[in-house]
Amino acid sequence: MAANNIPPPSIFHMLEKSIGKKILVILDQAYGFEGALAAITHDPPGIWLSNAEAVIFRATIANPIPQIAGREERSEIFVNLNSVQRIEVLHEH
Repeated sequence: MAANNIPPPSIFHMLEKSIGKKILVILDQAYGFEGALAAITHDPPGIWLSNAEAVIFRATIANPIPQIAGREERSEIFVNLNSVQRIEVLHEH
């Protein structure tokens, strides 16, 4: 990784192919965002989501895999890639 902490180009390439698609951005085990990928920035490294919602994850002893337990509308939001644990492209049914 470069000294200025910019993610590798392959991340940007993958994200560019997903512009316009609905994605889930997981920041930690309890919090993330879901929305349409609207734009990508290189400096600072991040993504813009439109029609975004903050999502809260909860896990239980009976179901240890975190599930979305709550949502809150956010409209447009910028997410710095340095604080992201995982990004999932959601497939529309």
